[in-house]
Amino acid sequence: MSNAVSALNGVTWTQGIATVTEVPLQGMITLRGQLTDAKVKKAAMSATSLEMPGHGQANCVDDRGICWMSPDELLVLCPYDAVSTNLKQMQGVLGDVHSLCVNVSDARAVFDLSGDNAREVLAKLVPVDLAPDQFTVGMFRRTRMAQVPAAFWLHDNDSFRIICFRSQAQYVFDLLTVASQRGSAVDVF
Repeated sequence: MSNAVSALNGVTWTQGIATVTEVPLQGMITLRGQLTDAKVKKAAMSATSLEMPGHGQANCVDDRGICWMSPDELLVLCPYDAVSTNLKQMQGVLGDVHSLCVNVSDARAVFDLSGDNAREVLAKLVPVDLAPDQFTVGMFRRTRMAQVPAAFWLHDNDSFRIICFRSQAQYVFDLLTVASQRGSAVDVF
């Protein structure tokens, strides 16, 4: 059996106004269902030991988290090597509740965009108001980054976590590095 590797083998770029780093393997489980259902909530929380986030929010600590993807979808984050165990546990909690619970870990790539200019770099690429008073820690968006779908949240005041499809990892990495080239600051924020 082969060893799992991240899409870009942990590449890091530090030569601009922000740092771009591919996150090591991240466990990700898509949970679809009626988000107000007690069993759906319990399934997500049991895999992470975290509270449910509100609409358009992410509640994440280290490599665990719950991200609000849409009115009927959550992205549950856990350590990569715990996905199978968490998936079985979640399915057990869900029982016969109409839902879908799927491991999507190997279909996604994850990046950290950090530094004093991270907000400005991302604002060049997404149609989201990232002004500090409009997009605060824990806020989550699912949108387009240039020509590809992506999701991101503000991890802390100057660090974003970005998720894209694995097949688009190189494109997203290149977008982020070009948008953070030295001398490209426009000092909006």
